[in-house]
Amino acid sequence: MRQRSDGGGREGSRRLALARALPLVLLVAGIVLDAATPPDLTAAALFAAAPLSAAPFFGPLGTAVAGASAVAAVLLTEYLHDIPSTGEAVSELFTVTTVAVLALFTNRMLRRSGERLASARVIAETAQRAVLPTPAERIGGLQVAARYEAAQAGAFIGGDLFAVQDTPYGVRLVVGDVRGKGLEAVETVAVVIGAFREAAEQETTLEAVAGRLERALTREGARRDGLDAVEGFTTAVLAEIPRGAGSVRLVNRGHPEPLLLHADGAVDVLAPTDPALPLGMADLGAWPDRADAYPFPAGATLLFYTDGLSEARSIGPSGVFYDPYERLRGRIFPGPAQVLDALVDDVRRHTGGGANDDMALLAVGRPGERQPERRRTMPVVP
Repeated sequence: MRQRSDGGGREGSRRLALARALPLVLLVAGIVLDAATPPDLTAAALFAAAPLSAAPFFGPLGTAVAGASAVAAVLLTEYLHDIPSTGEAVSELFTVTTVAVLALFTNRMLRRSGERLASARVIAETAQRAVLPTPAERIGGLQVAARYEAAQAGAFIGGDLFAVQDTPYGVRLVVGDVRGKGLEAVETVAVVIGAFREAAEQETTLEAVAGRLERALTREGARRDGLDAVEGFTTAVLAEIPRGAGSVRLVNRGHPEPLLLHADGAVDVLAPTDPALPLGMADLGAWPDRADAYPFPAGATLLFYTDGLSEARSIGPSGVFYDPYERLRGRIFPGPAQVLDALVDDVRRHTGGGANDDMALLAVGRPGERQPERRRTMPVVP
């Protein structure tokens, strides 16, 4: 699993550089303003702002240097204007000195908060990776690639899920999206994936695997109180790819329809014959699951995704939804990993880097006979 790549890294670096230059800019502007105006006009506010602006972006030494420089700037301007040690001059000096000390205190508090936040992020990432491990690149003779793209850079907790497993019945997989966010969503992800891994090995049919997931979520919903006990659900699509059969069987429970990308650039939408409710909504109605079978020829790639992809909006007032079918149709790629790399980059361009929802992507390719190691690649956006 690869988290959001640093597509906005250069922009973030530029903003950080500007923020770190702000204390110096304030000091220089204060000195110039004070030198160009009459003695009764003071730039003490600019001098006081310098150490405060340094506190979030520098360490203790940098903040202390900014504070000392601000105090020195006040003394310098008073000397240049030949201002006597009046009560007003002493008050300005005392104010800037006090603010510099407060900036050091603020810096210390921010550093402690940052350390706690970093620790929490490490714990969250570890939990996420434990629940949602990276699948192997080859499973049951198929090529596999997966991506988890968090809506916010540095965020790891979410409700999107995927799992791939080689079983006696072929390669089975699940891709889903839990309603909600945060730790409760991750708990549900753990329930779904745990139930899937057990059922995928034991159940003889894909429909029976879906039934096991339904029962697991029903038990989880009964354990919870409040809104989640009533409205908790998980959209999911389950797939089974028998060995050597050249086909794929799908059970879709209210999830975005997978795409089949052919080697020549054609794209098929694998829509279910009978739409079904998401998992965890058996109280509203129960219908037997029926798996649909589709051809899965050699050289083709199956693409599974969550609604973070299909509901990504473009920048600007129109807010057009991202359409993976239209964006991928007519394009060819060396393999599943390249499909996902192109999608992630294209969604970032489409949204201007401001996605509103997490996005899980899973691509499974069936290698063709004597297929070359690399084929001609066309970008998603011409």
